[in-house]
Amino acid sequence: MPESLYEMAKRQFLAAADVLNLPQWMRDRFAEPERVLTVTFPVEMDDGTIRVFKGHRVEHSTVRGPAKGGIRFHNRVNLDEVKSLAAWMTWKCAVVGIPYGGGKGGVEFPPDLHPDPNKTNLPEGQRAITWREKEKISRSFFAAITPLVSTYKDIPAPDVYTTPQDMAWMMDVHSFIKQQNEPGVITGKPLEVGGSQVREVATALGLFYTVQEAAKYKKVEIANSTSAVQGYGNAGWYAAKFLYDAGSKVVAVSDSRGAIYNEKGLDVYK
Repeated sequence: MPESLYEMAKRQFLAAADVLNLPQWMRDRFAEPERVLTVTFPVEMDDGTIRVFKGHRVEHSTVRGPAKGGIRFHNRVNLDEVKSLAAWMTWKCAVVGIPYGGGKGGVEFPPDLHPDPNKTNLPEGQRAITWREKEKISRSFFAAITPLVSTYKDIPAPDVYTTPQDMAWMMDVHSFIKQQNEPGVITGKPLEVGGSQVREVATALGLFYTVQEAAKYKKVEIANSTSAVQGYGNAGWYAAKFLYDAGSKVVAVSDSRGAIYNEKGLDVYK
């Protein structure tokens, strides 16, 4: 039987634990998440039918601070994936010294519904949800996980197919339930409700800084380099832009539907 994603994440941790010579209790402590919440919630679709969705929120560790990690809407979301991503968030925050723990969330979408209202050219039998339906899903999911989240316990954020608008809806329903405004309960919000100006490019900018440091270590000049970018959504597009602007020749980009390659380089703005 193939190794599950979480088994892979656990194996990576235990390999690092061997290098660090961690005691057994610490290995046991971080080999499993602190809290796992699975919720189901009904949503009335635009055609009047009721669909029941399943979602997850996992807090892998809050040892260093509140759990931090995004919420994704996707057809391939499952608990195993969410647990793995929560664990990797723990290590990411710890490695760079940020006082947060690791968390992650996601909503499982059925095969016939795509979570992006703007998506076109979908396979036969699949339709994109509407913005009205997405608002209902966002609000219902966050209301269901409200017992876990708060400014000082667990702070979600956008991830695959979730947007600043979704974060605003989630913050709004949380504040309504708590009967007080809690803008700190979620990041990635629009600027009008306390968001950060850099948030849209933050993931790609962090990646670019990492590439810069790796290039120094490898004695590579970014301006004389070639690069390829896997994934071309929000993070991938900005990563390609930062590389391109720094003088790297971007020769290939790809997304879930295909790839483009040109040995002479691509104009990422086109």
